[in-house]
Amino acid sequence: METIKAYGAQSATADLDQLSIDRRDVLATDVKIDILYCGVCHSDIHTARSEWGPAKYPVVPGHEIIGRVTATGESVTKFKEGDLVGVGCMVDSCQTCDSCKEGLEQYCENGATFTYGSEDKHIGGHTFGGYSEGVVVDEKFVLSVPENLDTEKVAPLLCAGITTWSPLRHWNVKKGDKVGVIGLGGLGHMGIKFAHAMGCHVVMITRSPGKADDAAALGADEVLISTSEEDMQKHANSFDFLLNTIPVRHDLNPYITLMKRDTTMALVGAIEPLDSMHAGLIVSKRKNIAGSMIGGIKETQEMLDFCGEHNVVSDVEMIDMQNINDAWDRVVKADVKYRFVIDMKSLKEA
Repeated sequence: METIKAYGAQSATADLDQLSIDRRDVLATDVKIDILYCGVCHSDIHTARSEWGPAKYPVVPGHEIIGRVTATGESVTKFKEGDLVGVGCMVDSCQTCDSCKEGLEQYCENGATFTYGSEDKHIGGHTFGGYSEGVVVDEKFVLSVPENLDTEKVAPLLCAGITTWSPLRHWNVKKGDKVGVIGLGGLGHMGIKFAHAMGCHVVMITRSPGKADDAAALGADEVLISTSEEDMQKHANSFDFLLNTIPVRHDLNPYITLMKRDTTMALVGAIEPLDSMHAGLIVSKRKNIAGSMIGGIKETQEMLDFCGEHNVVSDVEMIDMQNINDAWDRVVKADVKYRFVIDMKSLKEA
């Protein structure tokens, strides 16, 4: 094993601070990665603060990892030293259930091994994430990153990116479709970028008129103010697909009225009870309300390849590792456009 530097939380109320963690030796199918950048996701905060159930401490978050390969196991065939690679939300799965066989490891019926907070099947304890100097991951869960992309802005693609890409692909969104992206944050800004790059007519749906200029800069063709009765009437029964990125409890009913017959609204933000939904709104026009999380490894690689072809990256604010607690406070306040990314050089040189 190798002991390296990391940042983690020792309890639900503790600030993140520097600590040491162990990484396993490189096994036959493993890839060893020197982490260059790690994105900051609101999920990191929810987990470390035990907001999604009791966490296993210390929590070392980070599931948006970009780095260079420094060593490979003797059986590795897909990667070599020096390759630019990524690691997202998963580092293993059973590989035998129906979901895994279909390339949907995120829905592993025996439980995927997540990048942090899951049982570590190799050295015991639990997994530690990308707020660290390096990581060792089986090659099946390592992704190739196009070299032409701005590397500093790639990390959030591995969570915010794939979370919005997966439903767009699953529900066969295509060129010319009218796509509504509800909510403009870390997820919403990627939804706009992807739908725009796919050739869709993109409408940013928000309660805040002040976000119109930002939405246009990201690629939105129109902005719909959801509190405006006139706007809602104008767009009623007109959308081919709605991507709902609102991260908290809210009322779905107004958005359902925007959907055409036989169309889908996919929820990717809120993971909690929602307000009551009027079933008549979906029964009357055979509308679908669905949910989606991250994508599988194959789908995530397809997303990265698409990003390389269309030069799609996230809008980010770079920070040093030592500023992570301030960054977390700002994430909670929604005070970032649109994701923080940690320059891991700041940890290595600390």
